[in-house]
Amino acid sequence: MTLHRFVPTTYSNVMATLPPVLTVASGDTIVTTTLDAAGFDHAGVQKAPRGNPMTGPFAVEGAEPGDAIIVTIDRMTPNRATGWTYSPLSQQVVDPKAVADLPKSERFEWAIDAQKGTVSLIGGSERISGWSFPLAPMIGCFGVAPAGGQAISTATSGAYGGNMDYRRFGPGARIAFPVSEKGGLFFLGDGHACQGDGEIVGTGIETSFEIEFTLHLRKNAPGRWPRCETATEIITLASGRPLDQPLQFATTEMLRWIVEDLGVDALEASHLLGQMVRYDVANVFNPAYCVACRLEKNDITRRMSLLGEG
Repeated sequence: MTLHRFVPTTYSNVMATLPPVLTVASGDTIVTTTLDAAGFDHAGVQKAPRGNPMTGPFAVEGAEPGDAIIVTIDRMTPNRATGWTYSPLSQQVVDPKAVADLPKSERFEWAIDAQKGTVSLIGGSERISGWSFPLAPMIGCFGVAPAGGQAISTATSGAYGGNMDYRRFGPGARIAFPVSEKGGLFFLGDGHACQGDGEIVGTGIETSFEIEFTLHLRKNAPGRWPRCETATEIITLASGRPLDQPLQFATTEMLRWIVEDLGVDALEASHLLGQMVRYDVANVFNPAYCVACRLEKNDITRRMSLLGEG
């Protein structure tokens, strides 16, 4: 197991079958940096066009279609002291009759204090002066190369991952992506210092990061959509439109996982899902909406594992 320190010089605004910037072995850890969603680095210099430019892709030796790349987010450190958002709320999340009354879009700056663990609004009216929230880093866009040689914009998401904008994808989370192309070809970027469910203003607090992550390869993995483990939950996440479609995909993926790992049938699995399932609306701003299906870890669900070790 090797620690790689990778300094990116090029970025991609699509997720695609591109030449890898680095090839690693299963179990290796990578420390690298990401730009913000508009392509700006730690020094405030624009290094790539706006639209979630990605660092990568990183290939994993031996990864083939039908396998899974499992990413553990070890650390996310904001590498500049500010971030930005837009306001007001997105038209997608308000009553259509209220859209005409929404104020015009404005950009706001935020101060990021990593030592205090806070993000604080800069400026604004006297009524909101000094508003501050917990620093909660997360990766907005990451995943592997899509199937069939497709090049898909980092604005959207699918079974390969992409711009899911799910606030639980932060340090300590482990996420499995189904491999469609040789090497897997893992991309990451679009880091947020904080974001609520849904990304309902169209951004999180967008900033640049130094990120440390570990890649594992699972051969012949069963997943069809991204699967996730945190310290307290197991999660499936899916994308689509309208909103009921990703809910259906995410629930079906969780059903598969329960049946596979617990050795039960669909009827038996329904007792667990029916009483214990929780849902998050991960994103309702992007071209594809995202829904997360969650189960708390307990004596039953602890037997479910991304690495197949349950």
